[in-house]
Amino acid sequence: MIRTISIITVSCNSGREIIPTMESVLAQDCEGAQIEYRIIDGASTDGTADIARSYCRRMEQKGISYEVVSEPDHGIYDAMNKGIRLAGGDLIGFINSGDWYEPGALQKALETFCMRQCDLMFGSIRIYRRNGSAFVKKARQRRFQTSRDWNHPAMFVKSWLYKKYPFPDQGIHDDYGFYLKMRTLPVKIVTVNEVLANFRMGGASNQKSIRKMCRRIHDRYRYCYRANGYSRWYLIECIVAEMAKCLLG
Repeated sequence: MIRTISIITVSCNSGREIIPTMESVLAQDCEGAQIEYRIIDGASTDGTADIARSYCRRMEQKGISYEVVSEPDHGIYDAMNKGIRLAGGDLIGFINSGDWYEPGALQKALETFCMRQCDLMFGSIRIYRRNGSAFVKKARQRRFQTSRDWNHPAMFVKSWLYKKYPFPDQGIHDDYGFYLKMRTLPVKIVTVNEVLANFRMGGASNQKSIRKMCRRIHDRYRYCYRANGYSRWYLIECIVAEMAKCLLG
């Protein structure tokens, strides 16, 4: 039985971007379950933590258990692991600063877990390019696994799985590596053909310098695919994925 859904937002110097993220959580209604929301801020110097704390009263009025933690960390996955350790819910979802949920996203997640008795689920997302145009990235599971079918902002996971398999903090694609790890375990994964979240391009996974693109290819290949037993041929998928992001961004 799902009693509480924990939502985690990690941030660092994202004062302008975090507002729509928090507003989207504030707008959620989740009949039959409590919402717990944790902001994990990396000691921002632009007032991000103050902006987040200004929402305490509104979150309390909505009945959302809310906490803002602002202190130095060692990067995004260190912050995510901190959020996992603090989370008290039965499910955990990550929505990073600058991204936002669709109305009803958490209710859909709750209904999916209850009706389909799964351990992990994810839906489709809408991706916004820098020029303001957008496209939908569908949630799918296929034999030939690629990141084109998987969407972290729209993913919800039983909390015990995150706590047992925290992010190793080895590369920039640890979240995808976690998903690939789950595919090797006897856990039930389902997808929902519905847009649950929105993602804005331009973060660390989309920066276009050659050096950073090469690092992302290396990290995805070594720490995601090879670490989870995938073929060396997946190096081609890593290169194609980076080329696609470069063209779409």
